[in-house]
Amino acid sequence: MKPTHNFASIVLPIFAFVCAIFISTIAQGGPPSGYLRSSHVPPGRLTIERVPNFGWNLGFNLQIDGRPVRTLVQGRSYSTWLSAGPHVLTVLKVPAVGYTEPTSTTVNIEPGADHLYVAMWDSGLVYLHPGGVWLTPGAYWQNRGNGVP
Repeated sequence: MKPTHNFASIVLPIFAFVCAIFISTIAQGGPPSGYLRSSHVPPGRLTIERVPNFGWNLGFNLQIDGRPVRTLVQGRSYSTWLSAGPHVLTVLKVPAVGYTEPTSTTVNIEPGADHLYVAMWDSGLVYLHPGGVWLTPGAYWQNRGNGVP
């Protein structure tokens, strides 16, 4: 009778401790990383390219939400994953010769979507134009240089 009493006095408190942990986990709603309870929203992809006639001697500084990201020069583009929601993209021409002002564009990143913006410049200002948005024939000719849409 002594070994049974000794076994019960050891196993019973361990079992009670495991049950208490299990019950507290259920009361808190389960583990936060569970598949069915996951509130993870996939990010969206942002790509920024330069138009062909941007200029071989010009570049621009890119900021996302006020943080400097990169300077893009001829032959370069920028691509990154951003969290879903609104973000502010700011560009500024470099070198800062003549009239220069930063321009900002607000983009609403959708989960899992690709967002393409094209950097253009006009009158000393660099600005971002959403890709896939139709331009007037004159603007298309000016940016491409061949006049054929």
